[in-house]
Amino acid sequence: MGYYIEKQQYRRLGQSDLLIAPITLGTMTFGEQNTESEAFLQLDWATSHGINFIDTAEMYPVPPKESTFTVTETILGNWLKKQKREEIVLATKAAGPRRSLNWIRNGPRAFDEKNLRAAVEGSLKRLQTDYIDLYQLHWPERNVPMFGQYKFDPSAEMEGSKLKEWVSIDDQLEALSKLVQEGKIKYIGISNEQSWGVMEFIRIAREKDLPLISSVQNCYNLINRGLEFGMTEILYREKIGFLAYSPLAFGHLTGKYLKDIDAKGRATLFKGFAQRYDKPSVFPAVKAYEVLASKHDMTLTEMALAFVYHQWFVTSTIVGATSLDQLKENIEAYNRSLSKDLLDDIESIHLTHMNPAP
Repeated sequence: MGYYIEKQQYRRLGQSDLLIAPITLGTMTFGEQNTESEAFLQLDWATSHGINFIDTAEMYPVPPKESTFTVTETILGNWLKKQKREEIVLATKAAGPRRSLNWIRNGPRAFDEKNLRAAVEGSLKRLQTDYIDLYQLHWPERNVPMFGQYKFDPSAEMEGSKLKEWVSIDDQLEALSKLVQEGKIKYIGISNEQSWGVMEFIRIAREKDLPLISSVQNCYNLINRGLEFGMTEILYREKIGFLAYSPLAFGHLTGKYLKDIDAKGRATLFKGFAQRYDKPSVFPAVKAYEVLASKHDMTLTEMALAFVYHQWFVTSTIVGATSLDQLKENIEAYNRSLSKDLLDDIESIHLTHMNPAP
């Protein structure tokens, strides 16, 4: 049967009215590693086991390609039209600018009103719905380290001899506010953000009576705990929901690449896309965690997922899978608890191999 998430386990997302399961079904494999029929099986199984929150993006599937762009939303829309819409909490994202994805809204050039409106209306059409519960900005519209970068570089502010032009956070919020007022989106969130950006979105929203962000969606796992340096205090004090993605670190925290560095998975299928994990301390850290999990009669997968699932600041954890068996295993891990001794051992490894995959 598999682990079932009861409604009393649902959590409020930030200060919104959205009540979501502590596990979210991620969809970035739909249309690349999973066919539509396989995606439908995952969606049916997840929702029949209490998962009501589904996360996607206009850019998906991953890795982003012109030939597959928007396929994930299309697959999801074909499934969604046969469901009771009010029982599903649906999240999607607008692809940000400056990443050479020239097939997405001609760039996309910016998070200005024209681009955000086009992105939302395109998603609504593909998803075959009248509204999006949570609309997220996939990555920031400014110079900021992300996706494996970990140092802020002031020189990247320049384009030749001139400062690069960015759409201000004020203008982004103004554009999103109009879409909220029109009923096309209910709440907004941000993704792959840094502490400064989160606080700016909050400050400007309060000063100008614009929509407050309900969530931050960032990477968080045993080998990427950078969120704990400052961001968790913001989440707590500002009552912002946190959506953790990549809890298994692109498959590294299943341990399969320790056994076979060329094992089939995202890290090998999409070389160069997972640069966050192409760093020298990743394998030593993963090995240490695998030994620890074995010591406590757990698989590395179970321990890695349970660690993220039960952090106090995690509202929901986004899990993806390429098979139904993987999905079942991932959800079953929610039923595992970590003892104080095990958590202490995790901290010891963390202090030895701190954030090897920022």
